[in-house]
Amino acid sequence: MTTARDLLTIALEPQPERSVGQGDLSLSLAGAELVDLLSAGAIGLDEELIVPGPRLDLDDRLLVAAASALVRQLPYESVEDWLWRRGRDLAAAYQAAFEEEGLLARARRGRLNFGAERMELVDTPARRSARSRWQEDEPVLRALAAAIGIRRGEGSPDDAGTSGEAVTTVLAAVNDAVMELEAVRQRRSIENAAFANVWRVP
Repeated sequence: MTTARDLLTIALEPQPERSVGQGDLSLSLAGAELVDLLSAGAIGLDEELIVPGPRLDLDDRLLVAAASALVRQLPYESVEDWLWRRGRDLAAAYQAAFEEEGLLARARRGRLNFGAERMELVDTPARRSARSRWQEDEPVLRALAAAIGIRRGEGSPDDAGTSGEAVTTVLAAVNDAVMELEAVRQRRSIENAAFANVWRVP
């Protein structure tokens, strides 16, 4: 399992007290892909620029897609730009892959609003592996999850342990992007409320 797959598994675990936005999750998944590409030696960072490394035989098709999406010509892409470009609808792509691979199945009961069928995780070794990593409080997974509002324990969500400067740069960029997305949501909400007030009948 990749970090992105583990992150999605944790995000999909049933916990009614929280709701993860698709946009937030997509940004964090894109960051998780960078972490795994760094770990594999497929990329390096020059400050905040993603420097592509050798083309490697990766054993995860979604990570292969991520590696194929790298900008390999100068000027290289920044981590921030990658998050927004690669993160577009990425959560939906991962969820579709999970369903195709039998990691997600239609729930036996219950429907979402508007009649949409509810999906739930299947009990698989991949799910148990992600849970184990989560229970072990692995710092990078914890930080990526904290960026989208999922927390456990009392460790600092910004603490990535000894993962290195490059990973820390990625995690910081994920946090910044999620906060920027929330600011956009709030601004639109205010604008919509103001527009509604203009047309409200006294």
